[in-house]
Amino acid sequence: MSTSQDASVRPVPGAANSAVSLRRNRNFQALWSSEALAAIAKETAEFAYPLLILASTGSALWAGLIAAAQVIVAGLVSLPAGQFADRFDRKKLLLICNLTRAVLLGVLYLLIATDNVNLLLILMIAISSSVFLSLSQPAGIAAIKALVRPEQVSTAMSQNSIRFFGATLIGPPIGGWLFAVGRAFPYLGAAVTFVVSSLLLLLIKKPLQAERTADDDGKRHAKEGFRLIRRQPILFWTLLWTMGSNMVFNHTGIFIAIAATGQSESDSSALIGIAVACAGVGGLTGAFIAAPVLKKVKPSYIFFYAAWIGPVAALLLAFVPSLWVMGLLVGLVFVRGPVMSALTLTYVSVLTPDKAQGRVLGAVFFLSLIVQPIGLFGIGALFDAGGPAVVFGTVCTVATLIALVTLTPTMRSLPRPEQLKEIEL
Repeated sequence: MSTSQDASVRPVPGAANSAVSLRRNRNFQALWSSEALAAIAKETAEFAYPLLILASTGSALWAGLIAAAQVIVAGLVSLPAGQFADRFDRKKLLLICNLTRAVLLGVLYLLIATDNVNLLLILMIAISSSVFLSLSQPAGIAAIKALVRPEQVSTAMSQNSIRFFGATLIGPPIGGWLFAVGRAFPYLGAAVTFVVSSLLLLLIKKPLQAERTADDDGKRHAKEGFRLIRRQPILFWTLLWTMGSNMVFNHTGIFIAIAATGQSESDSSALIGIAVACAGVGGLTGAFIAAPVLKKVKPSYIFFYAAWIGPVAALLLAFVPSLWVMGLLVGLVFVRGPVMSALTLTYVSVLTPDKAQGRVLGAVFFLSLIVQPIGLFGIGALFDAGGPAVVFGTVCTVATLIALVTLTPTMRSLPRPEQLKEIEL
């Protein structure tokens, strides 16, 4: 392990090292725009899946199971996806994944339009789309390091988080509106958007990875990503906290808890929707403030807020089942998401050599995703057993335990990412 607080980050061969601002960096902006459209297409289709299943079968259980299956598959595929991002041309990999998802959703559009769709086909296409989403994620994020200057990485990662949270707000309304026009139209719209996303990738003129050498070709095992995370305390403790946080505070699980609480209190669906929207606004707010926060606030302070706002909010939620209060508190929790995501991915970028970026990111996505089904099923089971007080009391307990990570020497004195250098392989 090699970390130093006074060492500068090593520039990546082939990176954009000229003095161009991030806003005028056409290669990065083309990548960001392409990934943003792909994220909107994904959210549009995924919002329409449960609507289609409910309309076809009337079963909420199947809708939930398909959503959980997508998360599990995405987590498992993250590991080989990291290897692919290091082994193959990242631009071609992104193109293949986007165009394949366009074809899958185009086929689903045709099946629905000709009244030839059934639950099995929906499941197969939804999971296949999730596979190619996971295959593209490490490559898309690893490519950022090759397109921006080292001192711009944290800002680039912050802008990247805007794309994700913006898509979660834009995609579902588009999916709902298109579904109202016709059941097949959300998938046609998503397919076309993936094609446009692919065309934007063609505008990128710089390579999305450092030049490979003969020595790079032999050792690209997925376990290398976990090994590098374990060797670097900053990545290890950050990812350990992220796993616990994603288990109890993942978006879908918390939204289920809000909806169930609202129904148990006989609140209107409109009020439930407002509470959920408040949470989404919190995430988008975090995305927009991530860049200035990372510049002006010490990383240890950021991590302290991110770790302890969860148990504090959960404790209050256990005793105050008002949807207005829930929306506000969950919004304050979700503010941390984009900021911590940008900070974590910046640490990954500056600490990990380019030739290992994909495998480390694959391990990061695997660890982040694989625990979420536990939270999804756990929240539902706990709510049925004891209602909101039991759910949020349990969330508070788990969140407090994982927040104790802030007491470790590493996390109490987190250096800024630009003060670090890459781990030696």
